[in-house]
Amino acid sequence: MIRILFFGPVAEQVAVREMQLEFHAGMRLMDVASHLQARYAEAFRLVSFIAVNSLQTKDMQLGLSDGDEIAFMAKFSGG
Repeated sequence: MIRILFFGPVAEQVAVREMQLEFHAGMRLMDVASHLQARYAEAFRLVSFIAVNSLQTKDMQLGLSDGDEIAFMAKFSGG
């Protein structure tokens, strides 16, 4: 299984903070993102950062492994 995490306004749009997707051999980050974007288009308009196993990435061709964790986040500011 792939663990999917959503943070901030992305989580608000999706209406959950976490979900799981079944892993398939050859799965890439773009496969997961495309699948979720089709279901949650409004939420994915807010996504600015993606992390796989706590490491930020822009490589949508990144190959995934069973048990990976993917986080989708919007821009944020702190103070």
